Amino acid sequence: MKHKQLKPVHKSFFEKPTLQLAEKLLGSFLIHETPNGILAGKIVETEAYMGPEDRAAHSFNHRRTKRTEIMFHEAGLAYIYTMHTHNLMNVVTGRMNQPHAILIRGMEPIIGEEVMLDNRPVTKRTNLTSGPGKLTKAMAIDLSHYGHQLWEKPLYIADGENPKEIKAGRRIGIPNAKEAVAYPYRFWIENNPFVSR
Repeated sequence: MKHKQLKPVHKSFFEKPTLQLAEKLLGSFLIHETPNGILAGKIVETEAYMGPEDRAAHSFNHRRTKRTEIMFHEAGLAYIYTMHTHNLMNVVTGRMNQPHAILIRGMEPIIGEEVMLDNRPVTKRTNLTSGPGKLTKAMAIDLSHYGHQLWEKPLYIADGENPKEIKAGRRIGIPNAKEAVAYPYRFWIENNPFVSR
């Protein structure tokens, strides 16, 4: 893959129903143009959160705080938050005041892997970006990117390929979300070694 092939998607790319976009992001590229070089990976796993009616979403019941504020804005913005010691990256979806988001859960390194390994040293390659906290560290994505427009450089989504086989299943790591635990809102590329589980 050549760097010049990686161009930000048009803003309209994000204007899809949330579950549809969660699938469409699979096979797309996440790119960060950093001072240390271009870092790029293929998105292989996503997880959708359906806002006010989804008990697992930060914006459940229209909860609007300093942290969740960006979810109430236009689609295609970056919603970054810290969980334990990890930054997690989400794509804001839905219309204005419809606070949906999609967590980027897994990514396959494509460009800049040496820099990613400097950012997050691991001995096993598949451990580098096979989880939402792992990939943000490897890609040097942090809270400074909160609210960034993901159709603009330096952090953006680029068109990729349509995966042959996409699977859907229940989300991970939300044991206290009652009925929302079982919603089949996690999507992944079958047999890709960078899927988180």
